[in-house]
Parts: sequence; structure tokens; C-alpha cells
Amino acid sequence: MSNILKATLLLALAVAGVGRAEATEISFYFPIAVGGPVAKSISALAADFEKSNPDIRVKPIYTGTYKDSIVKALTAHKSGVPPDAAVLFAVDMYTLIDANAIVAFDDLVANADEVAWLRGFYPALMTNSRAAGQTWGIPFQRSTILLYWNKNLFRQAGLDPERPPANWAEMADYARKLTRRDASGNTTQWGVQIPSSGFPYWLFQGLATGNGAELMNAAGTRTFFDKPAVVEALQYWVNLSREQRVHPPGIVEWGNTPNDFLDGKAAMIWTTSGNLGNLKAKAGFDFGVGMLPGNKRFGSPTGGGNFYVFRKTTPARQKAAFRFIQWMVAPERTARWGIDSGYIAVSPAAWETGAMKDYVKSFPRAAVARDQLQQAVAELSTHENQRVTRALNAGLAAALTGAKTPQQALKDAQAEAERILLPYQR
Repeated sequence: MSNILKATLLLALAVAGVGRAEATEISFYFPIAVGGPVAKSISALAADFEKSNPDIRVKPIYTGTYKDSIVKALTAHKSGVPPDAAVLFAVDMYTLIDANAIVAFDDLVANADEVAWLRGFYPALMTNSRAAGQTWGIPFQRSTILLYWNKNLFRQAGLDPERPPANWAEMADYARKLTRRDASGNTTQWGVQIPSSGFPYWLFQGLATGNGAELMNAAGTRTFFDKPAVVEALQYWVNLSREQRVHPPGIVEWGNTPNDFLDGKAAMIWTTSGNLGNLKAKAGFDFGVGMLPGNKRFGSPTGGGNFYVFRKTTPARQKAAFRFIQWMVAPERTARWGIDSGYIAVSPAAWETGAMKDYVKSFPRAAVARDQLQQAVAELSTHENQRVTRALNAGLAAALTGAKTPQQALKDAQAEAERILLPYQR
């Protein structure tokens, strides 16, 4: 080999080495177990991003449940080696702010186009993304609670399969007609099922919102668990099972509810819009999707996860994480994510894409969760949020199992929440 050729090869290798050294690698926490279709989708998206952004490498780290993920993220932050970006619960915003773990996106935007981008998401989704005048989270896999009903079972009960219950009274009446028992008195089909494990506070907030009640203030420093409208909402839920016997008694498992619906054991269920894709793929019957029935108003809390950028990393990695997030929530990708998963595509622009328009035309039920955003409220989120929601969840369980009256259960939950939040009430 000639000296000139050797020198050329060495120079080429050196240039390639420099290119690799300049690539910024970012770590990205995502709340799902390793393996499975969602993990494959996220890994594929990261790979596609790298193709169009060769100066950035993305390392997805699958961190289990949302609950597992916030613990892992805060532990990593305290150790000084946090992820650069993460998808965590939107309601974890105050927890992350109080830990000084994340940076505001207002500090990352660099020009007028990026400022406009920051304002391009549905306002209802930003209520759990903004605090103290700054934006801390970018919506990604967001949801509302929806009513699902089995149209075949409606027909069998003499109900119009195209007309879901519009209010609490109708939902109870429909549920009575839809509940079936065998000759021994055992219930073989429940009229309505609202899960009370996993995220009981969230499902309950759907009832409280429908009764015109708020569970917390916008600053996340006070709760209103014992207000009369809140107590009335819990009493309605308790009565569905304990008095009217149209709803399963005790604690209803979150994970079992979609399966009970698919198996015909529950004629109507409340669950996340994020289950729409799963139910669409598996249901062997025609089903309806509607907004939550209300008593004094319509509405649902929003739910799901936001993107966050962590503070204890380098400015270069923060900028790279910001570019990755912008790419992930671009209209075409958030539209595809919504189509594949059932989560809400988070910007109006996403619903104007050809793919989303075609999907809604073929499957109009996909737009119900988006339309419900007009009446949506912020999900319960406070400082010390996990402790506060744990107090409310305990109260809900006590009422649903008959250990306490709804009034006493919520009075006790409110007292505990006040004790927890006292340091934040300046």
C-alpha cells in the first residue's frame, strides 16, 4: 500500500472518529416494560429519529409502570445521573418541580417558531403541563376517560344501541336493564363497571367533575375532597353497587375491566381512551364510545404522560433532548401514535394530517376523546401528589367496601391532604 493511500485511509478514519465523538447520546425513560409492541414502536421511532438527526443518538430505557418510572427518575436525579428526557405522568409535574429535577421548556425555546410550537397543543392538555407561568411538560400519550358500551347487549335489553346514557340517572336506569342474574341470583352481567384500583382517584374525578366539583386548586396547594358535591359523587358510585346492585361490589380491578367488557361480563365500562386501540383490535362485537355521562355538567379529567427534560445534564444534551421531543410530537408522528394506541393526538395540527383524517373517517369513535377535551379539566395534581392521591384512594376504598360512609371517608382524606399540603400554603 502506498504512503499516499495509507495517509488517505488514516485521514478518513480520523474524520469518522471525530464524527462519532461529536454525536450527542441522550437517555430516554419510557414507562413500559421491556419487550412488547409498544417498546418496539418506541425503539423504531428512536431509530427513525437518528436517521434524520445523525448527530444525536437516543437510548430508550424501559422503566416499567408510571409509578416505577417516577421513582427511578427521581433516584437517578438524586444520584446526579438522571435521564436526559423521560415520559412520566403529567400529574408528577409538581413533584418534579419541587425536586428541582426538570427544566422549563420556556428556557429551551430559542426563536419565535419554537415559542409558537410551545403554544400549539390543546389547552386542556396544558393544564397539567404548566405551573407558575412556565411550561414544564410536553403532552405525549394523553387521554380522557370514556364510556364504552356493548351495542349487542343494549339491543338485548331493549335499549337504543346508538344512544348511550346522557346523565347519571340514565346511566343507573340503563345499568338496571343491562344487569343479568342466573336462577341462583348470581350476577352474570353487570350493567356498569368503573374500576377502583390502579387509578381510583382518576375515575372518581370523572364522577366529581360530572357533578360540577373540583378536587384541587390550580396551584396544587389545596384540595376539596370533603365538599358536598364531591361527597355526592362518591355516594352515587357507592349506591350503584351497594343499593342498586348494578355495579360490582368492593374494589374493581383496573386491569380486569377491559377484559370483563370483552367477555360480556360488563355491558358499560369507564376506562381510558388509551384502551381504545386494544378494544378495537379484540372486540368481537360492535361497541360504542361516548363522553362520560354527567349530573350537573359533562367533563373528564385528562390523563396520561408528558415529556420532561432533566436539569442535571449538560446543555448540549438538553438541547438534543428538546430536538428529540419536538420530533416525537410532530403532527405526523403524534397522529400515528394516536391511531396505533388510542391516545389523543396532542395538537390540532395532528388531526389535520391525511392519516388522521382518513382514520377518523373510517373509525369516527377515535375523535370522541379529542372532542371531550372541550369539557375536560386538569387531572388531580398537587405538591406531594403521590401522598395526597394515596389519601384519597384510601378514602375511596373505605367507602366502596363499606368500611366508612362516603362523607366520613372524604372528611378523613381531606384532613390528611391538608396536613400534607400545609407547608405549601403560603
